[in-house]
Amino acid sequence: MTLEARRSGYDEATYARLAQDTASIMARYPQKRSALLPMLHLVQAQDGYVSRDGIAFCAEQLDITAAEVSAVATFYTQYKRHPNGTYTVGVCTNTLCAIMGGDEIFDELSEHLGVGHDETTDDGAITLERVECNAACDYAPVVMVNWEFFDNQTPRSATQLADRLQAGEAVAPTRGAASVCTFKQMSRVLAGFSDGRADEGVGAGEPTLAGLRLAREHDWTAPAGTAAGQADEQADGPDTDAGAAATQGASAVGQEQSSAERKTTTPADATGDAPDASKGKQP
Repeated sequence: MTLEARRSGYDEATYARLAQDTASIMARYPQKRSALLPMLHLVQAQDGYVSRDGIAFCAEQLDITAAEVSAVATFYTQYKRHPNGTYTVGVCTNTLCAIMGGDEIFDELSEHLGVGHDETTDDGAITLERVECNAACDYAPVVMVNWEFFDNQTPRSATQLADRLQAGEAVAPTRGAASVCTFKQMSRVLAGFSDGRADEGVGAGEPTLAGLRLAREHDWTAPAGTAAGQADEQADGPDTDAGAAATQGASAVGQEQSSAERKTTTPADATGDAPDASKGKQP
């Protein structure tokens, strides 16, 4: 066994596999320490949480300290510092979902499963979480299982879902993938390794598309002067002044753009002075 493998705590085969995956992750970044976030998902895919062995492995691979790895791992809630269940059941209790019954769903699941927030059932099947916004307000209240959507839930439907997960039954999300993968499988996807399922299922349903449908029916467009309005004008005629300005003033989606390239729009932009709030000036 190599010295590196002994230090990490992984056996030789596991270490070699993780090191190979890590090399492909680090190749995505100009500085290898930027690979830490996906690497933490990678060790979760191996161990089911960010273990001491995983922390040592990340530190060794990136030439940073274990303390630096731990500082990141304890900052983000998707990184678990204790063994996670096979399924993370996250109940959105942010504003709209809470109004629509999210708190009742969480309370019912907590009592039904006998666990609280970020706690795991005795059988290791489910880790229950309160989560903030799942970006699915049009389907509130929403429950997610390993980040797959289960829309328009009720306390009864959520407990039935939990029972099926504990029984080992396959469950199908409302949208997206055709089935729910395990926490470890999901962690590997978050590390950047495709499972080939990105195009499964329905991505956007009728509530999500309703606004777009109405806009097209009534020929609505964004007001001139906004980024969306410029995009509309550019789409209607690339030779217009607004279209040319949009083309010259903004980089294409996914391309780098320096803030120095942004055109000045206020006196403060040009001078660097902060607005004088006492005189009612707006930025």
